[in-house]
Amino acid sequence: MGKIHSLETFGTVDGPGVRFVVFFQGCPMRCQYCHNPDTWKIEDGEEMTADEIIDRFERNRSFYQTGGITATGGEPMLQLDFLTELFTKAKEKGIHTCLDTSGIMFPKKHTGTDQISEREISLTGISENMASDRMEKIEQLMSVTDIVMLDIKHINDEEHQKLTGQSNSNILAFARYLDSIGKPVWIRHVVVPGITFDEKELTELGLFLKTLHNVEKLEVLPYHSMGKVKYDNLGMDYVLKDTPQLTKAEAKEAENMIRAAMKWQFTSHISRHCMYKN
Repeated sequence: MGKIHSLETFGTVDGPGVRFVVFFQGCPMRCQYCHNPDTWKIEDGEEMTADEIIDRFERNRSFYQTGGITATGGEPMLQLDFLTELFTKAKEKGIHTCLDTSGIMFPKKHTGTDQISEREISLTGISENMASDRMEKIEQLMSVTDIVMLDIKHINDEEHQKLTGQSNSNILAFARYLDSIGKPVWIRHVVVPGITFDEKELTELGLFLKTLHNVEKLEVLPYHSMGKVKYDNLGMDYVLKDTPQLTKAEAKEAENMIRAAMKWQFTSHISRHCMYKN
């Protein structure tokens, strides 16, 4: 049984083709530009079984001939066992699987950092003793995952902590792990004026991506403030309320900075959709 925030039956920006999108409940990140703050609390959401979700997919399977199921959130890997069950059942039925994740749930002991803080344990639920077991479960999940959409919020760890409340060490380690197993990856990066719309940050991101050999697409997502209304409805302060929206021209400029550092040609794609996950 999993905790699900919502289902989207006709997603066109969450992986290849037309997708059945499953928004998982719960996330340890607190991204300042998150458009889904109502997915943060794991205790909220609706309980659903994997079979119920697959059944909902099957009702409109003809729409998903070039697509499949995408797990997003929230942070799907916070419910690792249920996510693996869902993807396993999907693969048994020949359904393409896509995981949209921040990678924050990758075990700390595999990042090169020896000690897990009490705060990280409280937010991620991962202790030292659980890390090895979780790594085995991630390997099992990857065996039934066709493609990963990895959201890299900020390449600088200190700035990443300011932006999300979490270190990026787990995330970058997860990116390297995916490269080591040859798992196809799409990289997503939200460009925010005054935060990530910075030549140094974008160049460092490009240099990091250059070290990976499994990246199939780069998506540069221009920041906008359309999610502010959710914060107002929830009685929450929207930290970036005074931050200007990024223009398409600025998004293209940011993408060019990343690619200049990578010196590697991907399919050009600037996402125009309005939902930033996590």
